[in-house]
Amino acid sequence: MKKVLLLGDSIRMGYDEYVKELLDGEFEVFYDNDDNGRFAAYTLWQANHFFKHFGHFDIVHWNNGYWDMNIEAPMTTAMHPVDEYVYFLGRILAEIRRNGAVPIFATSTPILSKEAAADIVIEGTKSFEYDNSWVVKYNAAAVEFMRKEGVAVNDLYSLCLEDPHFYKCPDLLHLTEKGYRRCAEKVAEAVREAAKRL
Repeated sequence: MKKVLLLGDSIRMGYDEYVKELLDGEFEVFYDNDDNGRFAAYTLWQANHFFKHFGHFDIVHWNNGYWDMNIEAPMTTAMHPVDEYVYFLGRILAEIRRNGAVPIFATSTPILSKEAAADIVIEGTKSFEYDNSWVVKYNAAAVEFMRKEGVAVNDLYSLCLEDPHFYKCPDLLHLTEKGYRRCAEKVAEAVREAAKRL
């Protein structure tokens, strides 16, 4: 059975189990149950970990963005400015290809308002404010890079626009169950399409 690896941030953690259910009997699906891929440099480490411990994967579907674009106080700039973001996406892609897998990149989902994620508390601090203009900028840079590299792009950003509230749950960053299920359907579709190129 072909092996699929799902990498990415907490949005991935919201849909990964649904993807596994949808692909049951077709593909063996792997992902980290306990930790998300955070920013792109961390996802690079995770990818290497999976390749080291589980061997070859046939398809790797991944996303990054939210952690990279976030300006977390007291910092005044993004964790990864857009050029660094693209650089690390390139390193992840290189490892995926070195592993012999077909890559699929997923765009970051849209943000409803600038206050999105303001209610997420980490270590007693409310320090998350996202702006959809950041998402548009980072997605555009990633999509341009992936297209130049001939990588399939799974447009989860556009998918979420089908819902008036972008499938956002009360914290305004993560998705509702319906949103995660819709993303899972799109991921499963992308995986099946990628399998045709194996």
